[in-house]
Formats: sequence, structure tokens, C-alpha cells
Amino acid sequence: MATESQLPVVTSPAAAQVPAHLLKSTHRYVEAGLRGAPNTVRAYAGDWKRFTTWCTLHDMAALPASVEALVGFLTELADAGKKYATIERHGAAIAKAHELAGVESPTADKKLKVLLRGIAREIKTRQKQAPAFSLDSFKRTIKSIDVTVPAGLRNRALLLLGFTGAFRRSELEALNIEDLAFDDEGLVVTLPHSKTNQLGQAEEKAIFYSPDSALCPIRSLQAWLRMLGRTEGPVFVSMRRNNQVTTRRMTTKYTNLIVQQYLGPQYTAHSLRASFVTVSKLNGADDSKVMNQTKHKTSAMIRRYTRLDNVRQHNSAKELGL
Repeated sequence: MATESQLPVVTSPAAAQVPAHLLKSTHRYVEAGLRGAPNTVRAYAGDWKRFTTWCTLHDMAALPASVEALVGFLTELADAGKKYATIERHGAAIAKAHELAGVESPTADKKLKVLLRGIAREIKTRQKQAPAFSLDSFKRTIKSIDVTVPAGLRNRALLLLGFTGAFRRSELEALNIEDLAFDDEGLVVTLPHSKTNQLGQAEEKAIFYSPDSALCPIRSLQAWLRMLGRTEGPVFVSMRRNNQVTTRRMTTKYTNLIVQQYLGPQYTAHSLRASFVTVSKLNGADDSKVMNQTKHKTSAMIRRYTRLDNVRQHNSAKELGL
């Protein structure tokens, strides 16, 4: 049975065919290949625990689950007012658990697809996207931060690096000082792992100097690193109430809270990434340049990330020549 921190252990029919002395390693490699990115595993584990608890309460098997159990569970989520994206993710977690256990998943059943279509229509969900902020408002916010205290130094560096590097909050959380390479041209950040880089191939982001030192992501980051006074370990760490710096890696939850503290409750950490795409597109950057920083694989994802809520933004009607 799965625990809160894990999905069911994989059983691989193919593994039974390999020599006995390789069996343990084969199971480990297959499981690693199936599980996916660490953040996805954590989200799925919580969803899976919720489903197994529900099944126990209703005296139904969770693994393998029946179509009826899954339909009942997702219906209850919908009735409880959960967002469609949340309901979909629970279904994906249950499918992943069955895949890992090597048993048939009820998520492939046609009845379930009909149910999800109905839920989508009733709750009318278009997944709520993190809004983008304007560059002017972001500059004002950055310049208003009190950098005479450690928290201000950290938060300014976090916001500027998150925006100019189009970082996911999980990437900011995982960032180590050893991943940073400074030179006269700027900074190159190496990401050992990310959502789209699960196999550990080299993936880099380039950060450039700003003429305005108060808005410069590199100088801001260097000021924070001087405060840390070390050359390895996590870049962004938590603090105690008295503004005392700890050695504990800051979690993605606090990255979100910092963004909302300075930019407003309507924004999230993901707004840093969405705003990078939006501002870049408004300034004329083509998709390939944007993708070189965000590490998106397709232009379709760039279009999805671009927030152009004002009809006058990025509109070719201004270029008709009349």
C-alpha cells in the first residue's frame, strides 16, 4: 500500500526475465523511469493518499480500483467545488499508481471520459492562470524593497532572478551556489534537474547585468551571497523571526508568499515566469529566444504562457500604415 510520500512500488513483468543478480537494479531503473519529476511525485502521492482514504471509507479497493470507485471519488471532488485541473490531476495520480503497480487502470474506461467531459462543462473550467505583471510596476516594487535587512536582500534577489531567468519556483528552491557561474558578461545558471529535464542533461539559463544597479539581478544576487558568507549549499534559505539567516532551504510555499507580499495577492510565483514571457513578447522577442530561457519545447507553450489581457497590447492593427 502506498504511503503519503510514495506511490505503489512498481512490478515489472520484463524484470522477471533478467538474470537474478540484475533483478534489483532493473526494478530500481524501471521505477525511476516511471515515477517522473520529484515535484510531480509529491503531488501525486498526496492525491493517491486521498483516494486510498476515500476507498477505505467506502469499503472499496484502491488497487486495482474499479471504474465505479474512481467515478464516485471524482464526483465527490467535483461536488466539493474542486477546480477541474485538480480533479484531472487526481485522475492522473491514480493512473500513475496503477501503472507503477503493473495493473490495469480504470482511467482508460469510456465512462470516465464521459464523466470528466460533463464535469468540465458544468464547472466550465478553463484552468485559472497566474496573471502577469507590468514591467513598470515590477520595477517600482523592486526599488521599494528595504535591502538594509537580510530578508530584503534575499527577496530582491529572488524576485529579480526568478523574473529574468523565467524560473519555476521548484527550480529556485533547488538552486545551489555551486550552480552559479559569474563572469564579466553576466551569470550562467546550470540546472541539474527541472520539470522538463528529468534525466540530468546540462540545462543552462543566462542572466545579464542591468545598467541600474537597483534592478540588476546579478548584483542583487551577489549582495545576498555575500550576506550568506559561504560558497556552497542552497541559494535561498528561510529566516527566523528576528531576521536571522538559517541554513534551511526555502520551500516553494514561501516563494509564493514572497511574490504575493510584494506584488499583490492576485499573483503567484508562476507570475514571474509568465511575466518574463509576456514582457519578452511585447518587446519583440521571437519564440526561439524566449524558449532558450524558459526551456519550453514548443511555441504553443509560449503562446499559452503569454498574458495579453489588454486588447491594445501586441496588436497588428497599429501596424496597418493608415
